[in-house]
Amino acid sequence: MTEPEVITVAVTEEAVTAALCEVYDPEIPFVNVVDLGLIYETRINDGNVDIDMTLTAPGCPMAGMIANLVKEAVQGVDGVEAANVNIVWDPPWDPSRMTEEGKKKLGFD
Repeated sequence: MTEPEVITVAVTEEAVTAALCEVYDPEIPFVNVVDLGLIYETRINDGNVDIDMTLTAPGCPMAGMIANLVKEAVQGVDGVEAANVNIVWDPPWDPSRMTEEGKKKLGFD
């Protein structure tokens, strides 16, 4: 009996970004983490994804929860074997990091 063929799905930046666009800061529930400018970098190495992200303030009480939401969202992408979220503070977040959509939703336009 032959073994079934294993099909590997390539993880794309687009798929990871789409998953991240479904994650919201519970304190700002109408703007996702991408539009808030919280995602600084994603690195994809085969099925492993590393995400550098920040928060709007270093003392954010939801830091652990948001990082877990990001990790879970990325791990749900086809082909992702593991996701790692690094909270970084440099450079510090400021409203200029938001997308135009995020600024519009928060009244910065």
